[in-house]
Amino acid sequence: MTSDSVSAQELNLQFIATIAKELGVSESQVAATSKLLSEGATVPFISRYRKEATGLLDEVAITQIRDRMQQLADLERRRGAIVKSLDERKLLTAELAKKIAEALTLTRLEDIFAPYRPKRRTRATMAKDKGLEPLADLIWDNAVDPISEADKFIVESEDKDVAVATAADALAGARDILAERFADDAEARAELREIIAKTGVISSKVLTSKAEDPAAQKFKDYFEWSEPLKSVPSHRLLAMRRGEKEGFIFMRISADQETALQSLRSRFLPTNPLSDQIELALTDCYKRLLSLSLETEFRMSTKKEADIEAVRVFSDNLRELLLSSPLGQKRTLAIDPAFRTGCKTVVLDAQGTLLHDTVLHLTLSVAQAKQAIAQVIALVKEYKIEAIAIGNGTASREAEGAIKLAKLPSSIPVVIVNESGASIYSASEVARDEFPDKDVTVRGAVSIGRRLMDPLSELVKLDPKSIGVGQYQHDVEQNLLKNTLDDTVISCVNGVGVEVNTASKQLLSYVSGLNSSIAANLITYRSENGPFKSRAELKKVPRLGDKAFEQAAGFLRIRGAKHPLDSSSVHPERYALVEQMASDLGCSLDELLSSESVRKKINLQNYVSAEVGLPTLKDILSELSKPGRDPRKQFELFSFADGVEKPADLEVGMKLPGIVTNVTNFGAFVDVGVHQDGLVHISQMADHFIEDPSEVVKVGQKVNVSVTEIDLQRNRIALSMKANPESAPKRNSGSNQGSRNQRPAKKQASNNFGGNWFDNAIKKK
Repeated sequence: MTSDSVSAQELNLQFIATIAKELGVSESQVAATSKLLSEGATVPFISRYRKEATGLLDEVAITQIRDRMQQLADLERRRGAIVKSLDERKLLTAELAKKIAEALTLTRLEDIFAPYRPKRRTRATMAKDKGLEPLADLIWDNAVDPISEADKFIVESEDKDVAVATAADALAGARDILAERFADDAEARAELREIIAKTGVISSKVLTSKAEDPAAQKFKDYFEWSEPLKSVPSHRLLAMRRGEKEGFIFMRISADQETALQSLRSRFLPTNPLSDQIELALTDCYKRLLSLSLETEFRMSTKKEADIEAVRVFSDNLRELLLSSPLGQKRTLAIDPAFRTGCKTVVLDAQGTLLHDTVLHLTLSVAQAKQAIAQVIALVKEYKIEAIAIGNGTASREAEGAIKLAKLPSSIPVVIVNESGASIYSASEVARDEFPDKDVTVRGAVSIGRRLMDPLSELVKLDPKSIGVGQYQHDVEQNLLKNTLDDTVISCVNGVGVEVNTASKQLLSYVSGLNSSIAANLITYRSENGPFKSRAELKKVPRLGDKAFEQAAGFLRIRGAKHPLDSSSVHPERYALVEQMASDLGCSLDELLSSESVRKKINLQNYVSAEVGLPTLKDILSELSKPGRDPRKQFELFSFADGVEKPADLEVGMKLPGIVTNVTNFGAFVDVGVHQDGLVHISQMADHFIEDPSEVVKVGQKVNVSVTEIDLQRNRIALSMKANPESAPKRNSGSNQGSRNQRPAKKQASNNFGGNWFDNAIKKK
C-alpha cells in the first residue's frame, strides 16, 4: 500500500470519527454508510434496504453523512492547497504545519493562513517598501521612544514609493504595519468573531434619496432598524439583503467598538508609557481592517445560515405538496377556467391519457352557461366521467358554480385543484413533447386533471422552484436550493414507488439508480416491446446494468406481473427468502400474500442471518400484508364555502374552510376560495406560543379560519386560526416575538420582507 493510500485511509477514518461525534451516532454506522455511498448506493436505497448495515439510520442522517463527508473533503483540499502554497514559498515551518493540521474548520484554517496569504498592495506593504518595518519592530518591542527614533527613517526623494517626508509619516507607516499584523493574528480574529456572534447588531437605514420612492415602501420597516444579530430570523435577514440589493436601504453588521478594542488591548497593548503608538495602531486596525473584514465574513456566514433555513422551509413545503393525497386512476373531466376566452376543458382516461378537448363558456352569459352545462352533462355520459377537476385560478369558483347546476350524480366529486406552475408546464419542452399538436391551454388543463389523479407524478415534471411553495427562492444560494429540492423529490418518488408501465420519463428519472438517460431508454423499450412483465425484464433495458437494477428494482412496481412480489416493495434480492417462508408454511406465495392467518405463523427469528436482520424482516412482513401500498393519505373531498367567491364577499368575523398553500417562518397562506390567498400570521395560529408555523400547519392541510381584516383596495386578507381571534396586528406593531408573547412592543421589524406583515406579506396568485 502506498503512503498516499495510507494517508487517504487515515483521513477517511478521521472524517468518520468527526461525523460520528457531530451526529451522535457510532463510527461503525458512519463507516458503513460512507462505504455504501462510495460504492454508488443512493440515500433511498440505503435507508430502505440496508438497515442492518447502517444501524437503522434514516434518510436525514444518511444525507447528513453524505454532505458532511463532502464538506470535510473540501476542507482537506483547501488544507492541501495552503500547505502547497506555503511550501513553494519556503514559508512552511514545523510549527505552522502543526497548526494547519490541527485546524478543524475552514474559518480557522484561513485565519492561520492570513499572515502568509499573498496580498495585494496595501498601506502596510507600501510602508515596508519604504523600509519602515524596523521602526514598527522598535515600537512593538517598546525599547525606545518611537517619536525620537522616527527621525532616523526620514527619506528625502522625489520617488513617492520610497519617500518618507516627516517623522509623523514614518510613524504612520509603522502603525500601518502593526495594524496589519494585528489584523492577521488568528487568535485576535477568533476573539472578535466570538464578540460579534454574541453581542453584534444588525442594522439598516434607508438611502435618503429613496425614502419617498413608492417602490421602496415594501421595505419601510427597515428604513431605520436594528436588532441583535444572534436573534435575527432568516426571512428578516434575507429581506434586508434584498432591500439593499435593490438599492433602497443599506445594511451593517457591527459590534460595540469599545468592547472590541478592549479585546485587542488585552492581547496586544503593553502597559508602559511607550504604548501610545500601539494604541493608535490598534484603533486603526479595528476601524479600518478588522471591523470591515469581519463584517464581510458575518454577512457571508449569516447569509449561508439564512439560506439553509429558507431552503429547509421550501423543502418541507415541497414534500407536503408532492405527497398530497391522490384521487387515483379515475376518468376525469378537467377544466382550466377563464371568463372571456372560455374554460378550456379536457377529458382524460383513468391513466391520464387525453381523449378529448373543447372550450366551454361556463362563466359568461346565462344562455352560454346553459349550453355549456348541457355539454358537460353530455361529456360525463359519453366518457363515463368519475371526477371533475377545476383549476383554482381566475373564474374557478364561477366555473364550479356552473358545474353544480348540472346536478351531476353525487358520486362524481368536483374538486378545485391548485394549478400553481401549470402554465409553466404547459409551455415547457416536456409538455410540447407530450402534446406537440395542442396549444398551451389544453396542456394546462391536462396538467390540472392529472394533478388531481396523482399530484406526485405530475409535479415532478416541473422545476420545483416554480411550484410556488417557498420564500426567497431567488435570493438563496441556487446550488444549495437545487440540490436540496432534488433530494426532496427523490425521497418522495422513491418513498411512494413508481409503476414502471405507466410512469413518465420525468418520474422514472428520479428513481434510485436511474437518470434521465436510462429513463428514456426504459420508455423506448416499453414502447417497442410492450409493458414490462417482470422486474427481471428491466435488465434488458440498455445501460440499466446490475448496479442500477440493484438500486432501482425495489422502487419500481409492475402490476399484474407473473411474480407476485414484483408489485411490492420487497427487493428481488429477498425473493428467495420470502419463497422459503412460503415453503416452510406449506403454502404458495399468493396464499402468503392473501392470508393474514398464514402470515401470523411466520417466526421471523428463524430467518435472521448475517445479511438479514429483524428490521428488514419486519419490513418484508409489513409489505406482504399490503403489497405495493401507497403511503400517502387517502383522498378527502374538500369544498369551499358556498357564496364566498371573491374578496368582496368576505366579512370580518366570517368563519371559513380553507387549504394551506404555503408555509413561511412568519405564518401560513390559506386559500379560502376567493382567488386571493389570505395570511394567517404566526401570532394568529394558536392560542399558545408558536415557535415555527410548521408545528401547526402543513401545505395542503385543510383548516378552519376566521377573517380578521380585509383591504379590498390592495386585495389583502388577514385570517386567524385562533378559537377567539384577535384583530390583525397594526402597522409597525412589532415582530412575531412581541405580538405572540404579549410583550411590550420593541423596535423590531415584522416577519416579512418589507412593510408590516399585513400590508406586504400577502401572496398574490
